[in-house]
Amino acid sequence: MKSLHVNFNEATQAVEPIDNAFQEPWDDVCDRFNNDVRRIKTVSDPKGYNAIYACYDENNQPVYFLVEESDVLTKLRQRTFLHKLGRTRTAGSLKKD
Repeated sequence: MKSLHVNFNEATQAVEPIDNAFQEPWDDVCDRFNNDVRRIKTVSDPKGYNAIYACYDENNQPVYFLVEESDVLTKLRQRTFLHKLGRTRTAGSLKKD
């Protein structure tokens, strides 16, 4: 899954490219921001990106990324959500840790 750092204005929903931004693996970006990320919205982009995410820095300021979501990311988001609830998913069932 790939990602690209962009400027995003939540009020106007405008996405603007950053000149020196380069494509990064999304999991590396998540690790850099300690997985403090939030999905903002679905977008349509000719380069294959289909969502905007906000990653929050140590001052709780958002840094925006275009992300190419895939089935792998959807499963990762679900697993992370369940983990935060204190549950794990095993063999199609949920159980408490």
